[in-house]
Amino acid sequence: MGEVFIQLAKAAIAVSLGIEDNFDLAQARSHYPQLNQQGAVFVTLTQAPNEQLRGCIGSLTAYRPLYKDIIANAQAAALSDPRFKPLSIQEFNKIHIEVSLLSAAKPIEYRDIEDLKNQIKPQIDGVILQLGKHHATYLPSVWEQLPTFETFFASLCLKANLSKACLKEHPSIQTYQATKYKEK
Repeated sequence: MGEVFIQLAKAAIAVSLGIEDNFDLAQARSHYPQLNQQGAVFVTLTQAPNEQLRGCIGSLTAYRPLYKDIIANAQAAALSDPRFKPLSIQEFNKIHIEVSLLSAAKPIEYRDIEDLKNQIKPQIDGVILQLGKHHATYLPSVWEQLPTFETFFASLCLKANLSKACLKEHPSIQTYQATKYKEK
């Protein structure tokens, strides 16, 4: 199943760059009915040789068929991630694609930071943080770069344009899990 997610994402990027691709979407949707069900994914692009981030865009909630979410987020990761210039045709063969299929997010009720720390599962939980109009998320894979609760949440607070100590303000926290499919 994961291989078809990767092939679809790669084909979507190729088409958006004007590169011909022979991925048969109708056949894939017929063989893999899950593609027609609502789903939420993040598409992450990394670039060889050191797997540096090259784009990452996704949906936190399932609101459209999975195949449409993969296509839209793959193209957005390649062309519209505001942190990077659009992917060039020359870079296309140097990228590696990862598709993360997200579970539904669940709110975490917590009394204080210590209580929150006891409920968060590093390496497993993706986290959505929201305080007023400010919000940000990190996929579970971000724990690989930010392995401690303190560094993970300080960085997530900063990503949401809040102070790195924003947990003291008791933001809303939701968690989700992701099934990761990586290009081989």
